Amino acid sequence: MNAEIVAIGSEMLTPFRSDTNSLFLTEKLNDLGVDVVFKTIVGDDRQRLVSTAKLALSRSDLVVFMGGLGPTEDDLTREAVAEALNLPLRRDPEVLAALEARFAERKFVMTPNNRKQADVITSATVLPNPKGSAPGQWIAGKYEGRDRIVILLPGPPHELKSMFVAECTERLRAKLPVRFLAARVLKVAMMGESACDTRIAPIYTQYTDVQTTILAGAGEIELHLHTNGATLEDANERIDALAGEIEDELDDSVFSTNRESLEQIAGYYLQMRGATVAVAESCTGGLVAERLTSVAGSSRYFVGGMVVYSNELKTRLADVPALLIEEYGAVSREVAAALAEGARDRCNSTIGIGITGVAGPTGGSAEKPVGLVFHAIADEDGTDVVERLFTGDRERVRRFASQQALDMIRRKLM
Repeated sequence: MNAEIVAIGSEMLTPFRSDTNSLFLTEKLNDLGVDVVFKTIVGDDRQRLVSTAKLALSRSDLVVFMGGLGPTEDDLTREAVAEALNLPLRRDPEVLAALEARFAERKFVMTPNNRKQADVITSATVLPNPKGSAPGQWIAGKYEGRDRIVILLPGPPHELKSMFVAECTERLRAKLPVRFLAARVLKVAMMGESACDTRIAPIYTQYTDVQTTILAGAGEIELHLHTNGATLEDANERIDALAGEIEDELDDSVFSTNRESLEQIAGYYLQMRGATVAVAESCTGGLVAERLTSVAGSSRYFVGGMVVYSNELKTRLADVPALLIEEYGAVSREVAAALAEGARDRCNSTIGIGITGVAGPTGGSAEKPVGLVFHAIADEDGTDVVERLFTGDRERVRRFASQQALDMIRRKLM
């Protein structure tokens, strides 16, 4: 079975509100072995709602409408879905009585517009809403000759979530063949999306029963694998086989198979090796330290460090020789190495990290353009420096740079 989610509300087409309900529903539907194949956001316009509903019903086995079930003039979901299904609405006396009792219990006057919340599509099953006034609706039947399930849920998240779990999960399970879902997320560090796909596409395209999705971020790629099977063992076996082949191909570029962040993985290695780390950051402004210390228990391996934006503080706090800065410039391989060594010496840590670069959007030159960052890692065996040229805005360059530094810690201790 495939599913489509339609979020209704003009407010979600503004910069001020976002659709979070569909994330919850996608997770719950996936747990049932249902693939979500479309998501749509549509404003409070009846004709657009009707056309959206007709399109969704024409292509998806299950359509979930969220929102637009309230008492106001712009709550149009019931009317639009009824029109799309070519079914009349009826005012349900039991729902109306429950609404009146709800208002009376709270000593509120029920205004006439609240009565529309008792309008139910003919053949629909009413889904009670103990957390709000608008009930949901469940419709199972034929649409253009094919079996369809239609669910209407209220928009407020606490109402939607409780209603779906209490009223929809078992109904859906009874309609579905018994299938078990298995999923895996592999995280890959400091590899481009196209380069990664070039290497793994010949592998994952052979697994036609496993859906593979590639999500690219700043210095990190997520490979989402999921499939379903007649038993959980069958599903996990297919996921394990594909994940294993991808890991063999990408080798140590894969840093997580269990959704951990790179800062968590760096912390795991530091603890396993009994090592500590200190940082001296310039262009990242303390972002590496912030990410390392965002992990609970990081005091066991993170000693401290310094943010040294000015040349004066690079010298005074991180012991970078002034002549070195004068000769090579603050953004240079030599200064990055000196920052890492200074952080290690000053903080008496096992490892020192040094970062210097041009985060932008200004400050670059032909010789040292915006996005150029030098990363250094120092330990008792010496100092290694990596030069990278990142693209994007200031935030993206800084994120890339912090990712590179954390990956250097991981690789140093592997």
